[in-house]
Amino acid sequence: MSLPVLTAVTGGWEAPLVAGLERARGEVHVVRRCADLAELIAAAQAGLGSAAVVSGDLHRLDREALAQLHRAGVAVVGLADPLDPAAGARLTDLGAARVLSADSSPEEVAVAVVDAVRDLSAWADGPALRRSTAGSPGGPVAVGRGTAADLAVSDPADALRPGSWSGAAGRLEPLDEPTGRGERGRLVAVWGPTGAPGRTTVALTLAGEFAAVGARTLLIDADTYGSSVAQTLGLLDESGGIAGAVRSANAGVLDLERLARLTPTLSPTLRVLTGLPRPARWPELRPSGLEVLWERARELARWTVVDCGFGLEADEELSFDTSAPRRNGATLATLTAADVVLAVGCADPVGLQRLVRGLEDLAEVLGPTRSPQVVITRVRAEAVGPDPARRITDALARYAGVDEVVLVPDDRPGCDAAMLAGRLLVEAVPGSPIRRPIAALAARLEARLAAEPAARPTAAVPG
Repeated sequence: MSLPVLTAVTGGWEAPLVAGLERARGEVHVVRRCADLAELIAAAQAGLGSAAVVSGDLHRLDREALAQLHRAGVAVVGLADPLDPAAGARLTDLGAARVLSADSSPEEVAVAVVDAVRDLSAWADGPALRRSTAGSPGGPVAVGRGTAADLAVSDPADALRPGSWSGAAGRLEPLDEPTGRGERGRLVAVWGPTGAPGRTTVALTLAGEFAAVGARTLLIDADTYGSSVAQTLGLLDESGGIAGAVRSANAGVLDLERLARLTPTLSPTLRVLTGLPRPARWPELRPSGLEVLWERARELARWTVVDCGFGLEADEELSFDTSAPRRNGATLATLTAADVVLAVGCADPVGLQRLVRGLEDLAEVLGPTRSPQVVITRVRAEAVGPDPARRITDALARYAGVDEVVLVPDDRPGCDAAMLAGRLLVEAVPGSPIRRPIAALAARLEARLAAEPAARPTAAVPG
């Protein structure tokens, strides 16, 4: 049976290609010649074609556009300008199933279309068909660690922080080694239910512990409701590093060098990718762009620690508008891609109840083969009674079926001191009791990674 094909080809390549495919009338035939990207996506969503042939220089062609075509069940074959050596790689990064030179014969294009449709069908029939969207344009990135006087310009609360910070404003030092001994890095998602269970504190402290033992670490703020990593660490943050990274991923140009420029160094082994400065910019963090970011992060760092938002609902899907941006899409994409998931709850009756209910929703996201590591913060007798560790572990075992729990003691003075200084606990309060259980968790994860067979080699970090 002949496959229906949509075309959106620019310049002088379009007419000879369509005419050649029409003359052949073999395995493929052209059903719609689209003038622009909007018409192409509309035709795909209407079910008119099984494949689309697009030019690499088509206006507004990005990763989100190809994601929409894939969700519509349309395989994409890209045509790269033969005079542009980077065009083919960009189309591949955007997600084109096959990439040919724009001067390829109609017969070669037809073969590529058939192969692309076959591959897409095999992928869709696999264990899970992933839904994804991509980021959208944002503003330029301006990040640096500065003095309290500098910080007061962007956030009056930061004027409370005395002194200066290590590192000059805007310093972007490259890591001087690859991620570590040839293996692919790991992604740790730090999630917790609504409220303030301590997600950011756990993410910051875990990243600090990884970095303290010499592991190349990248800390990322992907919370679309209330990002706070930049403010906690005293970073100048005008537009959000993660917005720039996703924008580059969406355009197919996020490489290690660009990601390194977007992630300032807090120490020789710790980089930070700041979050959105305003919650209203959440549509910029679309999942298909984040998927590329997570892969690049694994190449840049041995450990990537991501501070997630709390929401797990896919409200837009429930209203049958699946093409709309999803505010919780960033969190869902992060949890899906993560190698390790930490579920953080607060040690009080309300916090534990929220965690138990949240673990049920989290299980639906992770599936039956993956389980989160539960972390309980602010453990204290004043909130749950005598012997709080036993009470908490018994409650979680009874109501959530959780056997292994990391219990983090309360240390409000230590957290306040670190916040005031704009530093990690490992820097500001090395003796904080919060560090001990999280350092032990970091050591277990590091030992587990070291014991795993070496994965595919990672690229060297640009200098």
